[in-house]
Amino acid sequence: MSKSSKNFQVDQKVVYPSQGVGIVKSIEEKDFKEKKIPYYVIYLEVSDMTIMVPVDKAEGLGIRPIVPKDEALKALELISEDYEPIPSDWKLRYQMNLDLLKKGSVMDIATIVRSLYHRSKVKELPILERKLYDSALKLLEDEVSYSLRKPREEVENMIFTRLESR
Repeated sequence: MSKSSKNFQVDQKVVYPSQGVGIVKSIEEKDFKEKKIPYYVIYLEVSDMTIMVPVDKAEGLGIRPIVPKDEALKALELISEDYEPIPSDWKLRYQMNLDLLKKGSVMDIATIVRSLYHRSKVKELPILERKLYDSALKLLEDEVSYSLRKPREEVENMIFTRLESR
């Protein structure tokens, strides 16, 4: 396996969009159609699940490194900023937010948390949207806590303090 095909290292923490933060446990080769294919073996603590992702498919799936501290802080800032009103049609809103979640950047996730939190203050969220909010919030807490090297509870307090400052 060439060095260039290996974007992540063993023991590196990565974000798998809509799944959460994981750690690369190993890089293994498996036989597939008479070829040896390198795979990342990623352990996702949040769901206590180990997944195997072909190295050459990882980028396409949106798997990325944890954001640096400055970007995590920018995501926290975004939460307390003004925002565009979101569509009142929950299906449209849900699809927009689901698309953001799939893109999976920390700023996209912060955007979902901010808009759905404020929406839930106006009117209770439908079940699907509530689940989306809970997932986005958990992803944001996980990534920011790893990035800032702070306990989850502290990051959760930081997020809600900013949300409620609006």
